[in-house]
Amino acid sequence: MAERSSGSSRRGAVIIPAYNEATVIGRTLVPLGRAAAEGCFELVVVCNGCTDDTAAVARKIPGVRVVELPEGSKPAALNVGDRVVSLWPRLYLDADIRISAAAVLDVLDRLARGDVCAARPVFRYDFAAADPLVRSYYRARQRIRRETVLWGAGVYGLAEAGHVRFGSFPDLIGDDLFVDGLFGPDEKVVVDTEPAVVTTPTDVVSLLAILRRGQRGVVEARTDGGRTGSTGPATARAVLLSIRGPGTAVDALVYLACGLVARGGRATADRGMGAGREQPGPPVIGLTSGHSRRCRRCDRDEPCSRHRSCHGRCCR
Repeated sequence: MAERSSGSSRRGAVIIPAYNEATVIGRTLVPLGRAAAEGCFELVVVCNGCTDDTAAVARKIPGVRVVELPEGSKPAALNVGDRVVSLWPRLYLDADIRISAAAVLDVLDRLARGDVCAARPVFRYDFAAADPLVRSYYRARQRIRRETVLWGAGVYGLAEAGHVRFGSFPDLIGDDLFVDGLFGPDEKVVVDTEPAVVTTPTDVVSLLAILRRGQRGVVEARTDGGRTGSTGPATARAVLLSIRGPGTAVDALVYLACGLVARGGRATADRGMGAGREQPGPPVIGLTSGHSRRCRRCDRDEPCSRHRSCHGRCCR
């Protein structure tokens, strides 16, 4: 780290929104704390609505500044982080993503060149602790060749010129999807550096909850006027083209089945609302009384004690 950062400091800022991440945030912050303490970049953790020791764990790491918000809202945390830091470019990092300081600096330095508005590092999945079906899903997913997109890695960066496009983060589920839709292919880049590590869910129930939440993020991004289009057929074709034998065929089948179940769950819930019956499944936006049937943040049944102070932001 010393070699990479020698002779150059204050190269940008890292903003980490965190909600009840005490068990993993230390793993995320330790590799970054030394570089932040040396002045390479600002490092801010914005705890939002935490009921655990996230803030206390983060404060123990040199170089980290901690801000606490009473409500659990990732967009609010991102906006507060923007107000707290002063340097550009900026990297927005989920609290459970592992990334090296060298990779952070590579992305910040790439943005500082001024020819692109947004960037993210390459990433890889860690599914060592996952069950066989989840591993199959992510093996298929990582074989899909995608165009340059910012979403999915749990980390992306913005130059000041890119951030001006929207000013402040809107109250949407998928901030990375929203940001990605603001830029054309020639305005964003994937930086070839040490990969960030995305830890996958360990079981199918958790995977489906994440996929359903992602579907809601897509719907919100479209409603908000983003460029997000329908990628289902193209993704299905890409998955089928990735098949090279029996093993990859099984992976592809699992991937497609999980996608269909996640989409079908939402459709079932939407139809059930018209009949006025209580239906299991993901939340449906547009209820006229109270919260919806499931929590928007963790996909648990209402009432959600973990997000009891959501005031309509996490439960809809």
